[in-house]
Amino acid sequence: MSIGTGVVLFVIGAILAFAVNVQVEWANLDLIGYILMGAGAVVFIVGLVLLARRRQTNSVTQTSVDPASGSQTTRRSTSTPEDPAAL
Repeated sequence: MSIGTGVVLFVIGAILAFAVNVQVEWANLDLIGYILMGAGAVVFIVGLVLLARRRQTNSVTQTSVDPASGSQTTRRSTSTPEDPAAL
């Protein structure tokens, strides 16, 4: 959701900065557009960082030998940060 919000902020800022040629006394629309573009870029980057962080997984492989039969057993476990069992 934050990636889309960043793109929307950037687009609205670009429209205000480059496409709107209206002069108002109480606000500088070019400056507001540049501020929105900067905020959109920051929100977009934060969204990418959070998305990359969310996709990390931990993989554990455990190999043991059964003393009675002498056979080797391998157990693999993968967990993600959203997995409540990984806590």
